Amino acid sequence: MLVLLSYFMKASHLILGTQRENPADAEIISHQFMIRAGLIRQVSSGIYNWLPLGKKVLQKVENIIRKGMNDAGAQEILMPMVQPASLWEESGRIDKYGQELLVFFDRHENKFCLGPTHEEIITDLCKNLITSYKQLPLNLYQIQTKFRDEIRPRFGVMRSREFIMKDAYSFDIDKEGMDKSYSIMKEAYIQIFDAIGLNYRIVKADSGAIGGSDSEEFHVLADAGEDLLAFSDKSDYAINAELLAEHKESKNPASLEGMPSPDGKGLLKLKRGIEVGHIFKLGSKYSEVLNLKIQGEDKDIYPEMGCYGIGASRIVAASIEQNYDDKGIIWPKSLAPFEVAIVEVNQKSKEEIKRKCSEIYQLLKDNKIDVLWDDRDKRPGVKFADMEVIGIPFTIIIGERTIETGEIELKERQDEKPKLVSHQDLVSIIKG
Repeated sequence: MLVLLSYFMKASHLILGTQRENPADAEIISHQFMIRAGLIRQVSSGIYNWLPLGKKVLQKVENIIRKGMNDAGAQEILMPMVQPASLWEESGRIDKYGQELLVFFDRHENKFCLGPTHEEIITDLCKNLITSYKQLPLNLYQIQTKFRDEIRPRFGVMRSREFIMKDAYSFDIDKEGMDKSYSIMKEAYIQIFDAIGLNYRIVKADSGAIGGSDSEEFHVLADAGEDLLAFSDKSDYAINAELLAEHKESKNPASLEGMPSPDGKGLLKLKRGIEVGHIFKLGSKYSEVLNLKIQGEDKDIYPEMGCYGIGASRIVAASIEQNYDDKGIIWPKSLAPFEVAIVEVNQKSKEEIKRKCSEIYQLLKDNKIDVLWDDRDKRPGVKFADMEVIGIPFTIIIGERTIETGEIELKERQDEKPKLVSHQDLVSIIKG
């Protein structure tokens, strides 16, 4: 009979990949700490490996996004990263998108590109999926790798060439239906970013190369942001400062530091933001040009489309830009790779300490708490430094004191010193 042994996630078995020094090419905090905490390693300019800890965080982001999309009634699919260039030629975007679109030929001299986005593919796919207005409204999404050949990749995964993105596409009978689908997605995004725990703003934006009418961006507020945002101090009004400045006499976004808000409520403030989400009303732009025609009640129609993107890998970096200190990352609980680290110290009574670690580890796992057991043969200072740079919210210290008194030393990530808690209260304190 096969006996399954209880598996312990021990640091001695985990590829941690932590390092003490900042990499020379890391200009911003998130890039520095993602390398130092062992989340990523560079392969080439703008292209990264995600190590086990980084993949855990990324997966938590994806799961929050996935729940929000599923709750909003969207259906998950997976489309290819490699796209026929003929679809981009048919839509007229192959030249408009510019050199960020990486084009190549296969062995048969067929022209392809690596997908930076999937409007053409999804529209072509729905030619075979949607035949009648009775199938609408419909919203399809994926979480997948994209590639944009950035001229100067920088800031780690913040502006990389290869990245993970959630993109969704809605199809409706008319503009009224599209407006409703857009509103549903906007509310889903609010719930997603609230669940992640980020300080963000929704701003009026330019549709850019995607096209369409209305569009709004979701920005995480951080000094490292590449976009300058203008928002009211008395209302929800917010806009990309460059977009607003286009309509002002000076054309200078900085000249906006205290001007009256265009909605008549309060004064404008300026802050930098990291774009992590973008929603668009595309209308019938792609359905018409790619000939997605379906049967309507009285006549054939071109569906009204919406497009909705979230930068999953960028969210990891943006979260760090909002949550760190000089020791390392301070994750919101929703994203931490582990909720708790158990650290063995002063191993004179080595076997007793290991038994105690095993007992507490099992207690936490039984209560569905994600825990890492740091059993490495390293100095306590090294272990503590690693747990701090990684950003694990709680550290449990098990040493001679615990064996002698039965009290457990529990340290929260931002606390200077641990506090003593009883075995009985441990789970409730961590969950609380």
